[in-house]
Amino acid sequence: MIYLPHELRSRDPFGLHRNERNFDLLNLGNLKGLGLPGGDRGIWRPYTTNLEVTDGDAAYDTMAEVLAIIGALAAGSVWTKIWEKTVPAQQRMRWGYGNANQPHNQGYLWFCSLDTNVDFQVGKLRLVQCKARDRGQIIVQEYDDRQLHLPTVTTLTTATPTDRATMKALPEQVQFSMVGEDSLLQLWYRCIAAATAEDNVGFSIPVTIYERI
Repeated sequence: MIYLPHELRSRDPFGLHRNERNFDLLNLGNLKGLGLPGGDRGIWRPYTTNLEVTDGDAAYDTMAEVLAIIGALAAGSVWTKIWEKTVPAQQRMRWGYGNANQPHNQGYLWFCSLDTNVDFQVGKLRLVQCKARDRGQIIVQEYDDRQLHLPTVTTLTTATPTDRATMKALPEQVQFSMVGEDSLLQLWYRCIAAATAEDNVGFSIPVTIYERI
């Protein structure tokens, strides 16, 4: 519940009722349409993090597993799922974190796939969310992956950006609903030009996690 000062009652679009403390009472259930985790018992506390390869489900949580998928793609490939994470119990998630109006507090991402000291894989990367069992897929963002890493192909480290000025911003994608327990966050990839013999892949992508307390 949220208590609003009585002075705001005249501007209240929800038809609030006064209580004995001269405050108006607003039920969070009325906020479901705003994309907030209202209407459920308990409190949902958000925190931010970045997802990497090792945060994936069992079939996607090592570089070798991801390389086996993305390294097999030829130029002009169809869109292919290369990584996936299942949302655990008592959590909800959304791609990105922070707000574009506060650029120092928003999330930034990078992604890179390469043949060390030879060439980069070139393609397009999609951030996807969907319900359990791959139902109701929603494309949240799509990127040309040449914009997601540095141009130095020597190693994955030399290709990894650390300066936010050279990285793509990803604020919390509040235009999309959060995904809850057993739903999925996924990365899909389409190869445009394959690396010679791909041997490294990595990424770091911001998310907001809402945890029931």
